[in-house]
Amino acid sequence: MAKFITAKEAAKLIPDGATVGLAGMGLSGWAEEVAVAIAESFKETGHPCGINLKQGSAMGDWKERGVTRLGYEGLVTKWSAAHIGSAFSLCDLTVKNKIQTHCLPQGVIVNLWREIAAGRPGLITKVGLGTFVDPRVEGGKMNSVTTEDLVELINFQGEEYLFYKSFKLDVALLRGTIADENGNISFANESVINEGLAVATAAKNTGGIVIVQVEYLAKKGTLNPKEVKIPGILVDYVVVATDKNACWQTEGVYFEPAFSGQIKKPLTAIEKLPLGERKLIARRCSMELRKGDIVNLGVGMSADVANVVAEEGYSESITMTTESGMVGGVPAALPNFGSAYNPEATIEHGAAFDIIDGGGLDITILGLGECDQYGNVNVSKFGPRLSGPGGFIDITQSTKKVVFCGTFTAKAKTEVSDGKLKIVQEGTIKKFLKHVDQITFAGQFKKPDQDVLYVTERCVFKLINGKMTITEIAPGISIEKDILPVMDFVPEVAPDLKEMDPALFCETWGKLGEILG
Repeated sequence: MAKFITAKEAAKLIPDGATVGLAGMGLSGWAEEVAVAIAESFKETGHPCGINLKQGSAMGDWKERGVTRLGYEGLVTKWSAAHIGSAFSLCDLTVKNKIQTHCLPQGVIVNLWREIAAGRPGLITKVGLGTFVDPRVEGGKMNSVTTEDLVELINFQGEEYLFYKSFKLDVALLRGTIADENGNISFANESVINEGLAVATAAKNTGGIVIVQVEYLAKKGTLNPKEVKIPGILVDYVVVATDKNACWQTEGVYFEPAFSGQIKKPLTAIEKLPLGERKLIARRCSMELRKGDIVNLGVGMSADVANVVAEEGYSESITMTTESGMVGGVPAALPNFGSAYNPEATIEHGAAFDIIDGGGLDITILGLGECDQYGNVNVSKFGPRLSGPGGFIDITQSTKKVVFCGTFTAKAKTEVSDGKLKIVQEGTIKKFLKHVDQITFAGQFKKPDQDVLYVTERCVFKLINGKMTITEIAPGISIEKDILPVMDFVPEVAPDLKEMDPALFCETWGKLGEILG
């Protein structure tokens, strides 16, 4: 039976050198009160120290809360994650070579927990081949001090695969909404059913302990058994939070009932995007959708597609999903990414990646940080600015149609009106380069039957026979004046080059219905 303790007591249970596993996305699943206690203990006593931290998604609010709480030199000495961008303090230690850091694909991380839990040696998959995770490239290592090999290239039945190794887990540090007196954990107000069950099982089956922070305590026997996401037999310690700020549902809100299924929110209540380059890019991306599609939307600009589809009134014509496990409804953009308004189903994080890795998506729309002449895309590392791939690698390698989207340059000023685009001031940072800083999507590893597009406000590229090819150009834009001078390579131009629909550049669009079919 679980023991109920304080956050300070929980911090003392973590031994020096422990491998600590986390589960969640954003602030969902993040044990903020316990993390604060760990940091305070380290500052006061120097313990715990030398932690090997393992996580999947970005965890934090991009400010003070989250994994960045643990960013003190010596507290964490090894860090492995899919997305690290929100943990500014740990990223700074990584850039300074004060911590060993790996970035691995999100789906690999969340499903590796199940392999560990079941006593298997690791996870074999093609996810990561050709990207910076491939040991022939960087092996997922994010700085020069990181030397340990977590990924191995193997040949199985005549084909290349990557093998991600299992490891022993000393501590699972998790969060739910409610614990009953027996330690059964409900995720009632969580927007995401994360990989907490798998992490807890991995810890227990490799000799570790499981600590779960919750907001509420319930009498034993009162929780609906179907609502118990982590059974009490896997839970050693429960911390009932004393501070509501340690229990935020997402980065952006303490609690939104439409995220966790308590209510269905009228879609008219979702704020519309103003007309600008973001909206026209989202509109053009939505033109790749077809009625009945199962769609994954990424973070940032790509999440705006959900807003456009809702505004046009066709949210029910497609099924939008996120890799966190949201199926249906309208995926939320930052600061609530990973959640969805009015989801039809909320499934476990690992199960969502089973659908993705097996090719169950029809289309994905994701962000574009940098792109090169080979169609490679980087969203994970930009010089000293570290982000990690999140689910980007899993999703782009397995989905039938991949649409990358972003502005043509960074920090440009544009005007969108009267069916045209005007460049008011050119951007200061190029995005289309000869070589990207890090390969998060490998264009040369594109599957033969995979469609890959790159949508910007100025033009649309398609990867054809390994070459970046302009297939559409925005009204008011010149290839010679507005495109080639701000690229580091010369793309192909399709012989049947088309103009992007001028209606995309107007206040009211209204054409999505006929495009969806």
